[in-house]
Amino acid sequence: MSFDLARLSLLYSPRLSFSPYTAASRKGDVVRCSMKSYRLSELSFSQVENLKSRPRIDFSSIFTTVNPIIDAVRSKGDVAVKEYTERFDKVQLSKVVEDVSELPLPELDSRVKEAFDVAYDNIYAFHLAQKSTEKSVENMKGVRCKRVSRSIGSVGLYVPGGTAVLPSTALMLAIPAQIAGCKTVVLATPPTKEGSICKEVLYCAKRAGVTHILKAGGAQAIAAMAWGTDSCPKVEKIFGPGNQYVTAAKMILQNSEAMVSIDMPAGPSEVLVIADEHANPVYIAADLLSQAEHGPDSQVVLVVVGDGVNLKAIEEEIAKQCKSLPRGEFASKALSHSFTVFARDMIEAITFSNLYAPEHLIINVKDAEKWEGLIENAGSVFVGPWTPESVGDYASGTNHVLPTYGYARMYSGVSLDSFLKFMTVQSLTEEGLRNLGPYVATMAEIEGLDAHKRAVTLRLKDIEAKQQLSQTK
Repeated sequence: MSFDLARLSLLYSPRLSFSPYTAASRKGDVVRCSMKSYRLSELSFSQVENLKSRPRIDFSSIFTTVNPIIDAVRSKGDVAVKEYTERFDKVQLSKVVEDVSELPLPELDSRVKEAFDVAYDNIYAFHLAQKSTEKSVENMKGVRCKRVSRSIGSVGLYVPGGTAVLPSTALMLAIPAQIAGCKTVVLATPPTKEGSICKEVLYCAKRAGVTHILKAGGAQAIAAMAWGTDSCPKVEKIFGPGNQYVTAAKMILQNSEAMVSIDMPAGPSEVLVIADEHANPVYIAADLLSQAEHGPDSQVVLVVVGDGVNLKAIEEEIAKQCKSLPRGEFASKALSHSFTVFARDMIEAITFSNLYAPEHLIINVKDAEKWEGLIENAGSVFVGPWTPESVGDYASGTNHVLPTYGYARMYSGVSLDSFLKFMTVQSLTEEGLRNLGPYVATMAEIEGLDAHKRAVTLRLKDIEAKQQLSQTK
């Protein structure tokens, strides 16, 4: 399939004019659901750029709040973690960290247990398949190179527990760490009001090989894992989604003396749905709301393809479903800064999606599979009418810890490789150094690095002397 570059350039034309359309809103007793609408063909380059921008997060003020927490945990350790947990979560902890091996496997309802077991099996199978075989390449006679992987020794997994408990995130993060062979796996999650661990999170943690559970959330949990405390092992990389304070702590600590890496920058949850006249309005509304309910700062985008889509039916479904959701108020607030765009065809729709680079991309159009090859920027893609985003969030096997805020343009979601580090190994024989050495010496000479050159030439001289000696015998 050829990609029409002339058509793609339409979105960048400065001659096009801006034309917003206000979507019909629905007022109910509890929530008000509405989304602004625009036509892509009438937007200028700068207007499209503005449209793909996310709501701005003022990290400067958040850093002001988070920095003292990080400093306190560094200096006071477990004491600070207990103090902040009591202040923010209203829980007094007698013990900050639990050794998972010492905790009994919690009893779950059989239906719930089966659901998590199916999810575990699918996530494990998909991530196990990501293991790569080691390859050794002989670039020149006697010059052999290879790349080998090793697990990151200690990792920290953040599992949110504020407005919603997310045991699925425990599976998404702990399973690839288990397959990679990470020796120390610390899972941080806010405690219950009784100071215990959510039983579903504990079940997932035990199944997936977590070694320690830190009963804390927020910036204090991230700091404890980054610096280490008397009871919490220091980790070398931190994974997982979280609120703006968690994100800020990860950003600060990866650039600090803590010497810790993070998985990716993270922002509020988001989804972009591409739908044509064949898409069921009920499904479209449900998919949009499945991300909007995460929180008021979530963003959902609907890209309508062609003129045959019944937008009124979609709007009515959004209003109907939103009002019946327990988290409908969150969804309503998210919809207030979300939007619909009208695309003339799939080329224009996909072009905008690639610019927007969504965390989740749903392609709910006729023959959806044929468009997959044109998708360049997305965290995870859901193809066809029977693939709701929810399956990826829970149990299809793919990972739901994904780049948001447009970072899908340069970041990937969490995978097995996220828990590995890679080393290159080279080995030369005497013949190999004779073959390659003169070229290396020349390049070192050009760069003025005489010690580099000498490390080669001294060996070459010894090889030459040995050869001459053997010839005289």
